[in-house]
Amino acid sequence: MGKTGVISRRHLLGAAAVAGSVAAPAVQAQSLIRWRMATSWPKNLVGPADSARRLAQRIEGMSQGRIRIDVFSAGEIVPAFAVFDAVANGTVDLGHTASFFVGGKIPAAVFFTTVPFGMGPVGSQAWLEAGGGKQLWDRLYADHGVKPFLGGNTGPSLGGWFRKPLQGVEDVKGLRLRVTGLGGEVYRRLGAVPQAIPPGDVYPALERGTIDAVELLGPMNDADLGLSRIAPYVLMPGFNKPNGASELLISQAAWQALPADLQSVVDNACLAEHGAALAQAQILQAQALAEIARNGAQFMPVPKDLLEQARKIARDVLAETAAKSPLAASIYESYTAAQAIMQPWDRLTYLPQDKA
Repeated sequence: MGKTGVISRRHLLGAAAVAGSVAAPAVQAQSLIRWRMATSWPKNLVGPADSARRLAQRIEGMSQGRIRIDVFSAGEIVPAFAVFDAVANGTVDLGHTASFFVGGKIPAAVFFTTVPFGMGPVGSQAWLEAGGGKQLWDRLYADHGVKPFLGGNTGPSLGGWFRKPLQGVEDVKGLRLRVTGLGGEVYRRLGAVPQAIPPGDVYPALERGTIDAVELLGPMNDADLGLSRIAPYVLMPGFNKPNGASELLISQAAWQALPADLQSVVDNACLAEHGAALAQAQILQAQALAEIARNGAQFMPVPKDLLEQARKIARDVLAETAAKSPLAASIYESYTAAQAIMQPWDRLTYLPQDKA
């Protein structure tokens, strides 16, 4: 902690690296497992790229050096949106990405990152770990030869950066917006023109005028990219991405080749990273929020008519996603049931505390 009492990103990453990289004894060559991990992230993207590196360190440390992982940024082996396929076809052993990037191929995958007006990080993890969600996730990816785990979390996202303020739903019509997941379909039905752009290409697209607005992650990422220099109006809240879960993908062949103790190492390393990533995000998002405010960002609430229409459209989009297959329907029903069960507790605890 520095003189001002502010926790630095370097401090957070350093502490996690020390925790995850326990000194390992010499490992006989024949027992060493060497994996390659492709990621969807630019090398220095705060949050997701940090989680990928820390996961590699944790797994190596907790396995006492029996597993070594080489981490590759987006584009070094495969493009950002091709990580799932690279794991599925055996190009790499591991992937670090977000499930909604594969939503075009596997529509129900979006529930395992985030959906509009869905659960936040705590509720989503509760569904996965204690509400049957993880078993459904395993079933969804099994036919593709992939084993999924939570691989980190950046928390809720901002609603986006806009060149001009939004006064109502009419201002969305024709807007070229970088947006991912089902939020993109919601915005399309509101009249926007959604664009799927990898995180590393977002700022150049905004700078060139290819897009008019950007929905990415939270302040800790958006501040680093300097989005406010071009699009200073920040929409709040991020109704389209209330959660920021990433996933660690392992090829079924690599997973099944592991002995039980190393499978447990991977499982527990992922659980530890999800908690560490949320802790990092909570601190860094708050610090970055103050920074972007100092740099002239102007916060604006989602216009009421836009929010109401988006909520109605989101219900339709989720129901249509559920209708894609029997398994998609099971995932949708499980997710929405878990959300309904937890909402009364949230209203009695978190919401009143926030207002207080």
